[in-house]
Amino acid sequence: MEEKRKNKRLDLDVNVQLERLDEDGVTTLKFVHVDVTDISKSGIGFDCKKKLEMNSYYDAKIQIWTKEVVDAVIQIVRSEEKPDGFHYGGVFIGMTDTDALKIDIYQIFNEL
Repeated sequence: MEEKRKNKRLDLDVNVQLERLDEDGVTTLKFVHVDVTDISKSGIGFDCKKKLEMNSYYDAKIQIWTKEVVDAVIQIVRSEEKPDGFHYGGVFIGMTDTDALKIDIYQIFNEL
């Protein structure tokens, strides 16, 4: 498979809460549990029991290794059905530069 990621993905133990955002800004799905498989400053990969729509948007609250919560909006761009649920790939379309830098810093420390 051709690699399409813009940034190196990191294996990371983080907690994520997703809330579905509709076009009119209404939240329709609260607190979907996901298991993060990898993360970078540009996107996230995760497993989830629920079926999520392609190209849908979610407000994500990501608790990182420092216990800080990073707020981001993700767009689901990849989906793969698995025997125990689904594996998704999402790109961050709304994340502050400061929060993206936190992920970069973690990557630097892991490479030392």
